[in-house]
Amino acid sequence: MNDSPQIRFELRFQSLFDSGRGYAFPCDPTGQVNLDGLSEQARNNYLYARAMVGRELSVPALRPAMH
Repeated sequence: MNDSPQIRFELRFQSLFDSGRGYAFPCDPTGQVNLDGLSEQARNNYLYARAMVGRELSVPALRPAMH
């Protein structure tokens, strides 16, 4: 029996202007977000975050999810 926790990942878009703000989305270990698995609001937020890279948000970072 394998009781080790499964590592989950998120793609994090950090605000360029407010270090406490940003967007995070669940993803696979390569940074791929399953758009079909997101709610409509989360999908809209993801598309917005991608469009705002370099304007309002940083290039996304892949990191272990905080759960």
